[in-house]
Amino acid sequence: MAAITGIAELEQAKGINANKAAWEEADFTEVAAYMRQSGESLVRSLGVVPPMRVLDLGCGDGTTALPLARTGAEVVGIDIASNLVEAGKRRAEEAGLDRLRFQEGDACNLEGVEDDAFDLTLSMFGAIFAPNPFDVAKEMVRVTKPGGRIVMGNWIPNDPAFVVQMRGIKESLLPPPSSGNSLGPMAWGVEEQIIERFGEAGISAEQISMVRDTYCFSSPDHGPEGLVEAFTQFYKPTFDAAQLSEQLEAFQQKLLDLAYSQNQSADGSTLIPSTFLRVTVNL
Repeated sequence: MAAITGIAELEQAKGINANKAAWEEADFTEVAAYMRQSGESLVRSLGVVPPMRVLDLGCGDGTTALPLARTGAEVVGIDIASNLVEAGKRRAEEAGLDRLRFQEGDACNLEGVEDDAFDLTLSMFGAIFAPNPFDVAKEMVRVTKPGGRIVMGNWIPNDPAFVVQMRGIKESLLPPPSSGNSLGPMAWGVEEQIIERFGEAGISAEQISMVRDTYCFSSPDHGPEGLVEAFTQFYKPTFDAAQLSEQLEAFQQKLLDLAYSQNQSADGSTLIPSTFLRVTVNL
């Protein structure tokens, strides 16, 4: 039997989708609770109006999908994790948003989604986790109408942003991977990579604009300890307690120190601003 050397081959041999399994392993809604306010602010900046059709790709339980639907636009939220799709459906029903639909789907292959279906395709820290970035770029371009937009929110490698530094803390406590250090999802924060990926999908560099923007993790009711607990328990694509084993306590302490150092609230609540790369592709 031939040796299995790559993630794709391992997934095929085991009959699993590792990205889907990671997101379904824990309840990311606990982390998303700290992202609601910035999700609403981000949507206000997009100028979405009816009768626009919007795709929220890697939507989770609706941090941006719900405020998008409140504009009156028709919104489809697609996520690879079935538990997050179900959570989004519950939130939409409770909010009475009948123009919002959630469904399972893979950003690498948006099977069943028609060509040129959406005026805006949005993905905030979602599609970056899909394992085949060139396929993701092609699919986003395919399902977006000519004259429409793709907007992505991507973390930037080596930036002081909380999520980026959390990844760095984890990697500092582990031996380097045998295949060399890869940027993984953070590669979506490298301008040359973005241009190359969309270039393969037929998009010129002139059609792409990139600016640094700010997204906040916030909670009026919980301090940094709550945010750290949410990330360490429920952010499986970046954190795995079994992987850290003996370094778990050190990781949690370093992460707590980071959260306190970045927290801009002085009243026991949480307000941690994080820089990200806002990418706009004009079709």
